[in-house]
Amino acid sequence: MSVLALRLAGPLQSWGAASRFTRRTTESAPTKSGVIGLLASAAGIDRGDDARLAPLAALRYGVRVDQPGTRIRDFHTAHHAVTGASMPLSERFYLADAVFLACVEGDQALLTGLRDALRSPAYPPFLGRRSCPPSEPLFLDLYEDSRLEDVLASVPWQASAWYRRRRRTPGTLPVLRETAEGESAEAADVLRDQPVSFDAAHRRHALRTVVSDTVSLPVPAGGSPYDDHDPFDALAALEEESA
Repeated sequence: MSVLALRLAGPLQSWGAASRFTRRTTESAPTKSGVIGLLASAAGIDRGDDARLAPLAALRYGVRVDQPGTRIRDFHTAHHAVTGASMPLSERFYLADAVFLACVEGDQALLTGLRDALRSPAYPPFLGRRSCPPSEPLFLDLYEDSRLEDVLASVPWQASAWYRRRRRTPGTLPVLRETAEGESAEAADVLRDQPVSFDAAHRRHALRTVVSDTVSLPVPAGGSPYDDHDPFDALAALEEESA
């Protein structure tokens, strides 16, 4: 087996698993259905194409919380496109300034194709909702002949530079992963976010078993490759030019 690793970072993320009507909540970490949907979108798989979705949904999934972010609430109003009537006020919940390491384990050829799709996606990627674009490239690495647990426990800390300066060391990081074949599920939780169909008219999710774990990472020697990226550098350059 091989493992495809993604770095999910952006100003806002929202990973709903049980949102209903006017209250749209978010989980504290990316859901499997959300990440598989992201990969399917990058690969150009249509919402109603359940046959092409099935191999992606069968991938074993795990996520590590490198920077938990802050849960925030927003209110949305809308008007009907045809009648102009006001729609009900809705609550939307987001994770601000969060960073996650998300991994899928499976066949090498399938993961290679998904890696290539992430580098040149058929549709723009987003982190749970269309209003939540990623701030950096999603693809992190492809690990051949590797296990999900080993990658989640060995990839360097992916938190933002400002967060690492504040926290100093990664310490113990939470991990949510699917059980391995033959692994006992006695202490596992069950979530309804196993994608079956993304068809807008018949969207369906099944149950999947999730193990809550932790990993301890060593103090990073070099840091994240995004340390030198500061979007406000462009503003500083403009101020110098206008001075």
